[in-house]
Amino acid sequence: MTSSTTLGTYLKDRRTRLDPATFGFSSTRRRTPGLRREEVAQRANISPTWYTWLEQDRGGAPSPDVLDRIARGLLLTEPEREHLFMLAVGHPPEVRYRVTEGITPRLQRVLDALQYSPAIVKTALWDVVAWNRAAAAVLTDYSKLLPEQRNILRIVFCTPKVRDMQMEWTSLAKSVVAAFRADAIRAGASAEVDALVKDLSASSPEFATLWQNNDVQIYGEGTKRLKHPNVGMINLEYSGFAVEGRPELGLIVYNPATDSDLERVRTLITMMSP
Repeated sequence: MTSSTTLGTYLKDRRTRLDPATFGFSSTRRRTPGLRREEVAQRANISPTWYTWLEQDRGGAPSPDVLDRIARGLLLTEPEREHLFMLAVGHPPEVRYRVTEGITPRLQRVLDALQYSPAIVKTALWDVVAWNRAAAAVLTDYSKLLPEQRNILRIVFCTPKVRDMQMEWTSLAKSVVAAFRADAIRAGASAEVDALVKDLSASSPEFATLWQNNDVQIYGEGTKRLKHPNVGMINLEYSGFAVEGRPELGLIVYNPATDSDLERVRTLITMMSP
């Protein structure tokens, strides 16, 4: 498609790519491939006339609810849904939070390829859903935690062993809470955030105080200094990245700052059981 693609052109293109048999529609007597307009309208629960007008670029801008129903009817991916909104109303859809079960095998292979750089994937609620061997050796062995315990905030504020390793815990705690607030708001996860904040505030007065400060920041780049009980001081440079096509996920990679730090990370990985 060209940069001059209209909403109607985009809808028609997506519609003609779908196999009618997939949705239980007959494939016979079709002059063109894909679904008919009335079939898309049926799947989106809107009138065939209204949908036809949209494909003809008539009738004004549809509501977000109608666009969402059309997106579901056409089986649009998240990037395709966002493009639909941009064409129809000129801005992306409001962010909607969704629970993340895990990551793709391809993304896990990316993590595993970072042999001596601890790396994790977190959700908007800062639940760790994936990690590599280096992260388990240096940061936290998430495999030994229940899924509901693999939350960065819970680990930072409620795990004495991890807290004792942080050379600058107070600074870390402030930045983590401020960055979490930004991520959670962006994800639109208000109900889930309220439950987590209530639980953490009851468990950690320090978290409760920091949360009341209403600070917001981006967890972009910086340095993390750890005092590991087995190898001593480790300096790590971290960077945060978005995961393409998965707006609810964030990737954080920690690189050893010096050759000495690399050797300490290597030692910790070697010390792990196979």
